[in-house]
Amino acid sequence: MDAYKVLSSAKPKELPHPPRSLDYADHAVKTAMLGYPQLAADSLLNPGLKGKLVEVLGAIIRKLNLMFVRAKWVKGEEDEASVILKRGYAYDLLLEIAINLFGMERYWVGFTERDVEDGLRIIREALSAWENLEREQSGDAPIAKAVVKLKIEDMKKVMAGDPRGRKGMVAIMGENVEKKLDENAVTLSFLDAVREELQTNVYYIMSKEGMCRFGNDYAVGLRWLRRLGYVQVSTNPVLAAIAYRDDPSLWDKLREHLRKHPEYLKDIDGRRDELAMIATMLALWPNMEVFRPVAYLKNFSDGMVSYQLNPNVADSLEGSLEDALKIYKATQDYFMDYDEYLLWGWPGEVERGRPNIVFKVAGSSPAAIDITSELESLGIGTNNTITYTVSQEAALILAKMRGMAKAAKMGIRTTKVYETNMGGRLEGHLREVKAAQLIAEALKKFDDPEAKLIELAEKLGVPVAGKGKPWTGATGWGYDYTAKTLDEKIKLVAFRQYLRPLTKEPFAEFLAEAGLFASKEEAMDYLKKWEEAIGLAGTLVAQRVWWIFFSPENRAKWLGYLISEYGLTTEKAEEILGNIDMLPASKRKPMDTYLTLARLNMTNTEFPDHQQNVLKESRKPGFNLRDYDNAITRKHSPEVVKTLMQLEDFVKAYELTPDLAELMEKVGVDVKGFGTRGLPYEDWGKFGSTVKTMTGFTEAYNKFREKVVQVAKEVARELGML
Repeated sequence: MDAYKVLSSAKPKELPHPPRSLDYADHAVKTAMLGYPQLAADSLLNPGLKGKLVEVLGAIIRKLNLMFVRAKWVKGEEDEASVILKRGYAYDLLLEIAINLFGMERYWVGFTERDVEDGLRIIREALSAWENLEREQSGDAPIAKAVVKLKIEDMKKVMAGDPRGRKGMVAIMGENVEKKLDENAVTLSFLDAVREELQTNVYYIMSKEGMCRFGNDYAVGLRWLRRLGYVQVSTNPVLAAIAYRDDPSLWDKLREHLRKHPEYLKDIDGRRDELAMIATMLALWPNMEVFRPVAYLKNFSDGMVSYQLNPNVADSLEGSLEDALKIYKATQDYFMDYDEYLLWGWPGEVERGRPNIVFKVAGSSPAAIDITSELESLGIGTNNTITYTVSQEAALILAKMRGMAKAAKMGIRTTKVYETNMGGRLEGHLREVKAAQLIAEALKKFDDPEAKLIELAEKLGVPVAGKGKPWTGATGWGYDYTAKTLDEKIKLVAFRQYLRPLTKEPFAEFLAEAGLFASKEEAMDYLKKWEEAIGLAGTLVAQRVWWIFFSPENRAKWLGYLISEYGLTTEKAEEILGNIDMLPASKRKPMDTYLTLARLNMTNTEFPDHQQNVLKESRKPGFNLRDYDNAITRKHSPEVVKTLMQLEDFVKAYELTPDLAELMEKVGVDVKGFGTRGLPYEDWGKFGSTVKTMTGFTEAYNKFREKVVQVAKEVARELGML
């Protein structure tokens, strides 16, 4: 019988409630044998086991070893498939425990060096003995190899379906581990390779040394990232669709869920958004399971999963709250059962079932302020997204404070919440604005502007339909754009799909030919200066917001404000301020991460291929990680800011509004010279980055929703309901 096929096709059994466990070892073994070895391993991440871990591991190994050996001597008692499953789950449980001990989890729990090394030693002894037993019986170790193969395949899922063939860091780690396997000691060589991959990774080093927190801007590969110190994951409609693309088994999971809940198949077209929510939650709950131990070990000051509310109701207080509360209730119900297993043996006063979720509230309109404040007042965290400007981010941090203060005064413990800074998307928009300005100025120098634009467009790879005809092409923002007029065609050519970076040779040649520069080299120097400046725009915004609220010189001022404005105790004020993190996102280059490192109030969220670029940067000759400790405080060249201030949209992104400047002065934050031409509230939805991002997110959401509806109709036909 093929061990790989048996294990890869196995489905976990229903977990009985309450658990029928006698002690820690009994609980871990029973949970694993029901098909949940990861949950079983995570249940041992319990501070109550400090100093007792080796004793518990010894008891677990004794039970598993009896199962393993029994199949050799008591023949005919179990069929072959049952033996494969039991042995496979036994291997899986010990491997998962070992990998947790390699990772940051050991520090969050507080296990000592002796706990860890003695625990790993006995795990290795057991794994080696089991492999040897398999070889005695069959001449090989097919079950051990199948378990290891499945783990490596799990790593390789990350970006597996990427249409551009890009690879994520975890997938490359999986490839590296695979190359180091020893067929004669597959489990031990696997563990050795995994330990090296994890503990030499720059993210592990930064996390261990407290240089920053990190999150994943992707919904796959999270257990491996948790070991590196990642404590957060962000999702949105684009990422939900990608999760289903990278892991097609999620569609089977959705079909099975709908078969069990046929009530969702009544009036399918009228339940489109509800079905999309269910599909997203099925992808999201496993993410929350991964970070659930982090949430409890860190008292909900980490371990959060960001969920994007329906972008079609993003500007509606009523619609967003209805959406959020429905999801929150369903998630709480789910985790009431899950936590019976994860938190077995934890003290009774620890609150079970509280979702480790924060809702992504889009800053696409001033409604985001009230939505944020209302959710926070209920003890439900938020992550403001579609935010690119100092004025947006400052106003929404103040809304968080207001809502969190209401919750705290009612005794509700606050969670970690986030203020996203979509720096890469701000930079993308500014680059397009500058490119369009230059193209428009250059075209004035030609007798036939459209013919010259066609020439440039073809060199840049823009799909050109011909002179006088509409052009339709990708934008790089997740949607296509149709251009009819000359101005629209200029806009299409300037999109990041074709002109990122600005320093493309055909563009420099075009500008020189127009006479805007004396030569192509002069044009290229000019474009390099702008590319460098634009590449710092998002970092500058994040830096300014972080300085206003979280810098050492301003921190005490905000604590005083929270105490005096809302009547909070010092302890509660510190809890609230400590639980608000900036979240730099949509990175485009490694320095976007390194230049926003901060030891306090910062979580950098990373896309998988960006993670790999950050890792590669750390391994370049001359790279010194110490140079970036608290890099958020680094002073950048005034010339960069001066260059960027020539763009009206950067001025809107970088300056405050008059009311915010007035409040800062009241608090005692010195914002003289910050300016008051920041993006006004009524223009949040009109800002270029907002329009482009919301268009892409909405289109992605609608496409994903339609696919979900299609699957629901297939299941309804199968059940005879259509």
